[in-house]
Amino acid sequence: MASGRVNVVAFFVVMVIGAAMQMESTDAQKTHDVNGPAGWIIPSSPNVYSTWAASQTFAVGDTLVFNFTTGAHTAAQVTKAAYDACTITNPIAVWQTGPSSVKLNSSGPHYYICTIPSHCSLGQKVAITVGAAATSPASAPSPAATPTEAPAPGSTATPSDAPGSTTTPSAETPGNSASFAAAAWPLTVLSAAAMALFF
Repeated sequence: MASGRVNVVAFFVVMVIGAAMQMESTDAQKTHDVNGPAGWIIPSSPNVYSTWAASQTFAVGDTLVFNFTTGAHTAAQVTKAAYDACTITNPIAVWQTGPSSVKLNSSGPHYYICTIPSHCSLGQKVAITVGAAATSPASAPSPAATPTEAPAPGSTATPSDAPGSTTTPSAETPGNSASFAAAAWPLTVLSAAAMALFF
């Protein structure tokens, strides 16, 4: 009987550690406020954004937040050539409503500029390099969000598809690792309590 209780205690400890590891892996995703508290603005010197980006570590699953006043600035993801030339034609995606949150769904270089005339040439642009997602054995990858495409010139996006609109998944979203961790905790406790009754 005593060895049964030791087994239950050992099982409970393993389950608690597993649940803690799951919760820790969900915290690995970071939110990066572009340019910190100053936000997405025309910088006072040309190296402000490169210095900020160099101080950050970006991973797939992280979120960039462009804090700007709607109408005063925009954020657009562009190619390297468009970034270097400050060209605003054919952006990959545009966010016109501030603040805008951008989920980093792929690794490699990412380039962002402001599409307001002259802002990019005045230094309002940032290049980042995104590394692979941080994973742990207990975490499962969540499905990638579909990137928002830039509206055609002269068209108006609908509110649900509008660049700059952000959607926060509910706790019940399938694949949401935070909801899995929250659901796993009560099941772990109930499983341990049920096993204790039988031993």
